[in-house]
This record gives sequence, C-alpha cells and structure tokens, in this order.
Amino acid sequence: MWSACHPKSEEELSECGELGKSLSRLTQPSILTVLAKSNKPVHGYLIIQEMTNGPMFGGNAPDPTGIYRILKQMENNGLVISEWDTSESGPAKRCYSMTDAGRACLRRWIDALACYSASIQDLRILASDALDIPLPDQPVCLKGIELEV
Repeated sequence: MWSACHPKSEEELSECGELGKSLSRLTQPSILTVLAKSNKPVHGYLIIQEMTNGPMFGGNAPDPTGIYRILKQMENNGLVISEWDTSESGPAKRCYSMTDAGRACLRRWIDALACYSASIQDLRILASDALDIPLPDQPVCLKGIELEV
C-alpha cells in the first residue's frame, strides 16, 4: 500500500504510465474504467462519450486528440490493445480492450486514489486550521447542488 501511495522510484511511478504524474481529470483511470465496464472492445468515440458523462468531466467532452494520444501511450505501455473494426458500413474504427496489465493498473489506481483522497482531506484540515475556520462540509463550488450518495 505504501508503494501505491508514495512511489519510491521512477520505475514505480511509471508502472502504470501516468500513476501519480498527472492527476488532471484522471484521464488514464477514467479510460481504464470505461474499458473495464465493457464486455467487448470499445471505439474511441464511445470512450469519449462515456468519459463525458463520468465524474471527471461533468458533461464536458474531453479533448479527443488528447484521449487518442493517451490511448496510444497506454497501448505502447501494454495497458490496452486495439484492433480495427470494419464490420459496419462507413470508415473503419479502432476499438480498444483492456489487457491484464491494464486491469492490474486500474486496481493500483483504486488504491492510489484512496491515498490521494486521504492526503487531500488532511491538507483541507490543515488549511482550515491555518485560517482558523471550521472545515467546510461542502466546497463552495458545490453549494446549492444536491449530491448523490
């Protein structure tokens, strides 16, 4: 668990490609989650649609170029495989599936995200104490929005 929370080397940090290096919108675990939910290969457009409706993008579509670039990197790292689907009329579509290494990486992300969440909560407490204010139950950006639990 310590390793998932605090990688000790570049090798551990790069084990899942992006683990710990880039938390912006958590694109890699978002892609892996979409693929894990599917029982068949998924083409890029559908991955983007699923991510748009997911918690990290809040209805805003991620940049398709960035998603395809990350998918290519994930394929190079052995986390996903792709194949061309020519079964339908129209242009061929590249479809992606998660590998066993991708499943292991998503499992590691689950632990890492828990560690990030705990660290962020600790930082919130420290920051509130530093300002001598009570820890807000809800961030200002969510006031007035009903949260699903």
